[in-house]
Amino acid sequence: MDEANYSIEKMWNEFVELRSNEEDLTNSRYQSWHFCNNEEDANELAQLVIDGTKRGTASLHLLYEIEKTSLPKVGDYNIITNWYGDAQCIIQGINVHVLPFSEITEELAYIEGEGDKTLDYWRRAHLKFFKEEAESIGLVFNEDMLIVFEEFRKVYP
Repeated sequence: MDEANYSIEKMWNEFVELRSNEEDLTNSRYQSWHFCNNEEDANELAQLVIDGTKRGTASLHLLYEIEKTSLPKVGDYNIITNWYGDAQCIIQGINVHVLPFSEITEELAYIEGEGDKTLDYWRRAHLKFFKEEAESIGLVFNEDMLIVFEEFRKVYP
Protein backbone atom coordinates (compact mmCIF):
# COMPACT_ATOMS: atom_id res chain seq x y z
CA MET A 1 0.00 0.00 0.00
CA ASP A 2 1.45 3.37 -0.93
CA GLU A 3 1.81 6.22 1.56
CA ALA A 4 -1.20 8.22 0.26
CA ASN A 5 -3.55 5.24 0.44
CA TYR A 6 -2.21 4.46 3.89
CA SER A 7 -3.03 8.00 5.08
CA ILE A 8 -6.58 7.67 3.75
CA GLU A 9 -7.20 4.32 5.40
CA LYS A 10 -5.56 5.51 8.63
CA MET A 11 -7.73 8.63 8.78
CA TRP A 12 -10.91 6.64 8.10
CA ASN A 13 -10.06 4.08 10.81
CA GLU A 14 -9.35 6.85 13.33
CA PHE A 15 -12.69 8.47 12.47
CA VAL A 16 -14.60 5.18 12.79
CA GLU A 17 -12.95 4.49 16.16
CA LEU A 18 -13.70 8.00 17.42
CA ARG A 19 -17.38 7.71 16.46
CA SER A 20 -17.82 4.09 17.62
CA ASN A 21 -19.89 5.12 20.67
CA GLU A 22 -22.23 7.26 18.52
CA GLU A 23 -22.77 5.11 15.44
CA ASP A 24 -21.49 1.98 13.73
CA LEU A 25 -19.53 3.07 10.68
CA THR A 26 -17.69 -0.21 10.13
CA ASN A 27 -19.65 -0.96 6.94
CA SER A 28 -19.93 2.65 5.77
CA ARG A 29 -18.45 3.51 2.41
CA TYR A 30 -16.51 6.61 1.55
CA GLN A 31 -14.69 8.06 -1.41
CA SER A 32 -11.44 9.98 -1.41
CA TRP A 33 -10.59 12.74 -3.85
CA HIS A 34 -9.00 16.15 -4.27
CA PHE A 35 -10.49 19.38 -5.54
CA CYS A 36 -9.70 20.92 -8.93
CA ASN A 37 -7.44 20.00 -11.79
CA ASN A 38 -4.15 21.47 -10.53
CA GLU A 39 -1.92 21.13 -7.48
CA GLU A 40 -2.08 24.71 -6.20
CA ASP A 41 -5.88 24.92 -6.18
CA ALA A 42 -6.33 21.36 -4.89
CA ASN A 43 -4.12 22.04 -1.88
CA GLU A 44 -5.53 25.51 -1.23
CA LEU A 45 -9.14 24.29 -1.30
CA ALA A 46 -8.36 21.36 0.99
CA GLN A 47 -6.94 23.87 3.47
CA LEU A 48 -10.11 26.00 3.18
CA VAL A 49 -12.14 22.93 4.19
CA ILE A 50 -9.83 22.24 7.13
CA ASP A 51 -10.20 25.89 8.22
CA GLY A 52 -14.01 25.65 7.97
CA THR A 53 -14.26 28.30 5.24
CA LYS A 54 -15.20 25.98 2.38
CA ARG A 55 -18.45 24.11 3.04
CA GLY A 56 -19.53 23.31 -0.50
CA THR A 57 -18.34 22.24 -3.90
CA ALA A 58 -19.69 22.31 -7.45
CA SER A 59 -19.24 19.91 -10.34
CA LEU A 60 -20.64 19.35 -13.81
CA HIS A 61 -23.69 17.09 -13.76
CA LEU A 62 -22.70 15.74 -17.17
CA LEU A 63 -19.57 14.13 -15.75
CA TYR A 64 -21.64 11.92 -13.46
CA GLU A 65 -23.59 10.70 -16.49
CA ILE A 66 -20.49 10.15 -18.63
CA GLU A 67 -18.57 8.39 -15.86
CA LYS A 68 -21.72 6.48 -14.82
CA THR A 69 -21.29 7.46 -11.18
CA SER A 70 -23.97 8.31 -8.64
CA LEU A 71 -24.67 11.86 -7.59
CA PRO A 72 -23.56 12.71 -4.06
CA LYS A 73 -26.14 11.98 -1.38
CA VAL A 74 -26.90 13.54 1.97
CA GLY A 75 -24.95 11.57 4.55
CA ASP A 76 -22.14 10.49 2.20
CA TYR A 77 -18.64 10.59 3.64
CA ASN A 78 -15.65 11.74 1.62
CA ILE A 79 -12.00 12.00 2.51
CA ILE A 80 -10.51 15.15 1.04
CA THR A 81 -6.91 14.74 -0.03
CA ASN A 82 -4.21 17.06 -1.21
CA TRP A 83 -3.02 16.88 -4.83
CA TYR A 84 -0.83 13.88 -4.00
CA GLY A 85 -3.62 11.87 -2.40
CA ASP A 86 -2.65 12.40 1.22
CA ALA A 87 -5.70 12.51 3.50
CA GLN A 88 -6.47 15.98 4.86
CA CYS A 89 -9.95 15.73 6.41
CA ILE A 90 -13.31 13.95 6.26
CA ILE A 91 -16.51 15.65 5.15
CA GLN A 92 -20.15 14.55 5.19
CA GLY A 93 -22.75 15.72 2.69
CA ILE A 94 -25.63 17.71 4.18
CA ASN A 95 -27.43 18.98 1.05
CA VAL A 96 -27.29 18.44 -2.70
CA HIS A 97 -28.61 20.89 -5.29
CA VAL A 98 -28.85 20.20 -9.02
CA LEU A 99 -29.41 23.44 -10.94
CA PRO A 100 -28.22 25.31 -14.01
CA PHE A 101 -24.96 27.23 -13.68
CA SER A 102 -26.92 30.44 -14.27
CA GLU A 103 -29.03 29.81 -11.13
CA ILE A 104 -26.22 29.51 -8.57
CA THR A 105 -27.04 31.99 -5.80
CA GLU A 106 -25.01 34.37 -3.64
CA GLU A 107 -25.67 32.01 -0.71
CA LEU A 108 -24.21 28.98 -2.51
CA ALA A 109 -21.22 30.99 -3.73
CA TYR A 110 -20.59 32.07 -0.12
CA ILE A 111 -20.87 28.49 1.14
CA GLU A 112 -18.27 27.37 -1.40
CA GLY A 113 -15.91 29.76 0.41
CA GLU A 114 -13.48 30.59 -2.37
CA GLY A 115 -11.90 33.94 -3.23
CA ASP A 116 -13.91 36.82 -1.77
CA LYS A 117 -16.96 34.48 -1.45
CA THR A 118 -19.08 36.60 -3.82
CA LEU A 119 -21.24 35.31 -6.64
CA ASP A 120 -19.20 37.39 -9.09
CA TYR A 121 -15.97 35.69 -8.02
CA TRP A 122 -17.64 32.27 -8.05
CA ARG A 123 -18.99 32.78 -11.58
CA ARG A 124 -15.63 33.93 -12.99
CA ALA A 125 -13.63 31.12 -11.38
CA HIS A 126 -16.12 28.38 -12.18
CA LEU A 127 -16.85 29.55 -15.70
CA LYS A 128 -13.17 29.05 -16.48
CA PHE A 129 -13.06 25.70 -14.67
CA PHE A 130 -16.24 24.31 -16.24
CA LYS A 131 -15.17 25.43 -19.72
CA GLU A 132 -11.95 23.46 -19.26
CA GLU A 133 -13.86 20.44 -17.94
CA ALA A 134 -16.33 20.50 -20.85
CA GLU A 135 -13.54 20.90 -23.41
CA SER A 136 -11.71 17.91 -21.93
CA ILE A 137 -14.69 15.73 -22.92
CA GLY A 138 -15.25 17.39 -26.29
CA LEU A 139 -18.12 19.69 -25.31
CA VAL A 140 -18.71 23.42 -25.16
CA PHE A 141 -19.86 24.70 -21.79
CA ASN A 142 -22.90 26.95 -21.54
CA GLU A 143 -24.59 28.52 -18.53
CA ASP A 144 -27.70 26.35 -18.91
CA MET A 145 -25.69 23.21 -18.12
CA LEU A 146 -26.58 21.55 -14.84
CA ILE A 147 -24.28 21.87 -11.86
CA VAL A 148 -24.25 19.57 -8.85
CA PHE A 149 -23.66 21.69 -5.77
CA GLU A 150 -22.94 19.69 -2.65
CA GLU A 151 -23.02 21.29 0.78
CA PHE A 152 -20.98 19.48 3.41
CA ARG A 153 -19.65 19.74 6.92
CA LYS A 154 -16.19 18.78 8.08
CA VAL A 155 -16.49 15.93 10.55
CA TYR A 156 -12.85 14.98 11.13
CA PRO A 157 -10.44 16.10 12.40
